[in-house]
Amino acid sequence: MPLCYLAADPGGGYHAYAQIRFHPEDACFVRTTREPVGHGPVRELRWLGPVLTAHAESSTALNNHLRYFRKHFSGTELEYKYTLDPAPDIWAASMELLKALRDGKLDGCRPEYRDEFQIHHTENHLFDVTGPEPEIGYASFIPTVTAGHVLKRKWFTEDVFARREELTPGLDITPDRFETFLREDLGLQVRAMPPFQRVRYDIQCESMRTGHVYGIFLDRCSLRAAPDVVLSQCELEYLRSRSILDHDRDEVLIEMERIDLWLCEYLARHGWATEHTFYSKRSFLRDAIALHPDLTAS
Repeated sequence: MPLCYLAADPGGGYHAYAQIRFHPEDACFVRTTREPVGHGPVRELRWLGPVLTAHAESSTALNNHLRYFRKHFSGTELEYKYTLDPAPDIWAASMELLKALRDGKLDGCRPEYRDEFQIHHTENHLFDVTGPEPEIGYASFIPTVTAGHVLKRKWFTEDVFARREELTPGLDITPDRFETFLREDLGLQVRAMPPFQRVRYDIQCESMRTGHVYGIFLDRCSLRAAPDVVLSQCELEYLRSRSILDHDRDEVLIEMERIDLWLCEYLARHGWATEHTFYSKRSFLRDAIALHPDLTAS
C-alpha cells in the first residue's frame, strides 16, 4: 500500500498525492491522479482502486533516481532579468527575499523542498561568438571544483527572453587553449572578452500548485582586470518541474509571468529596479569594452 493522502477537488471527487521523500520531520508528496476520482463519501472507498492504479502506472517515475523531476523547454533558457541600480548588498538582499518566500509573501509558492538556497562563486572566460551563422551567441568556460571546465554555450543574436542553451561538462582544457579550442575544434569565429568573477545566490522557488521550480538569482559580476566595473542583477529563470504528470507548457509561461510581476513589485518597493530587461553578460562585456578601451581579454 503506497503512502498517500487525499485532497478533495472543488468539483467533487478526490486527488491522490504519493509520498516520494521520507524524512523524520517532514515529507514530500506529488499528485498522481490526472482527474478527480472516487466521487461520493470518502468512507465508501470508491477512490481506492483508481488511486492504486494511478500509483502503479507511475511507479517508475515515482521510484527511479530522477525522482519525479522533469524539464520542459529542454535546451532552452527562459529568463527575466532586472538590472539592480543602485546595487544592494546581494547577500542581505537574497536573505530578505528568501525570508519573504518562507513567510508566504508570494502566493502559492514556497522555497523548494530541501533545496531552497545555493551559492555560486566562479570565474568566467567568455567569448563572443560572431559566426558562422547560426552559431552566433557566446561561449563561456567555467572551472569546476574538481578539474577541468564546463563549457556553456548560448545562441542568440540579441538579448531576448528565450535562448538556446547547452552545457558541456568535464572539458580537460587550460585557459591558454580556450580560444584555440573554439576556433579549431568547434570551427567558431570568436572574440575574447575580459574575464570576470561572478558571485550568485540562488533562491529556489517552488509552486505548490503546479510543481514547477523557478530560480530567483541575485547576481554580481565584476571584471577581473577592473573590479570597479560591475553588473548587479536579479534573474528569474524556469528550472524544472517536480511532477509525474504532463503539463501544458504554456502553464509555465503564465505562472512565470505571475511570479515576474510579484518580483518586479518587490524590487520596486526596495528601490532597486522598476522593470525587467534581458540584458546579457555578453552585452555587459561589450559595453564595458566600449567604455574602457584599455581593457584586454588577458
